[in-house]
Amino acid sequence: MADYRQARFLTSVASIRGLPPDRGREVAFAGRSNAGKSSAINALTGRRDLARTSRTPGRTRLVNFFELDDGRRLVDLPGYGYAKVPRAMSREWGALVRKYLESRRSLAGVVVLMDIRHPLTELDTTLLDWCRAADLPVLAVLTKADKLARGRRAAALSEVWGRLARYGDGVRAMAFSATKQIGRRELAQCLDGWLECGAEPAPSRPKENAPAVEGKGVGRGE
Repeated sequence: MADYRQARFLTSVASIRGLPPDRGREVAFAGRSNAGKSSAINALTGRRDLARTSRTPGRTRLVNFFELDDGRRLVDLPGYGYAKVPRAMSREWGALVRKYLESRRSLAGVVVLMDIRHPLTELDTTLLDWCRAADLPVLAVLTKADKLARGRRAAALSEVWGRLARYGDGVRAMAFSATKQIGRRELAQCLDGWLECGAEPAPSRPKENAPAVEGKGVGRGE
């Protein structure tokens, strides 16, 4: 298992030309500006301020790279979907992220973060479509899971699994909470697999009529 607590800031870039050397393996984190992306990265690494939240949501246009060890990285993509972001800036985000997804050979998988109460917005599905076109595996991480009671959380997760079915086996889903540490171990296990650290598989779809988030095993989101 990778030691995510060893993550350190590597570099920030504003364009494809500034990306670090395309070697090794990396996992990218993407999501709406208010989905809790920075909180998820910080919870995974056990670092309170490794990934910093912009004071003005949606304004940060940089791609931030964090190095785990020689050849393995986490990548924090710019947030999207904030209402006050100008259209021109939104187009720039789309061009940068899409080019990155299509061209980055070391990209092993994408974590798409969505508020469990408001999942699969139009921009979320656009991002999923781009990932599918680039043949990239995706883990849909439903953040802020602690905001829902267990029953509602299970129902929300099952509904998302159903809506993701059209993407095939390349897209999976799990519940997550940075504040309550729900799903941290399962997230780390999935990333270990993508980063080739000898981990267990990514979360699997809950069995019919079985609780989606009860218990501790991989695939149950808690």
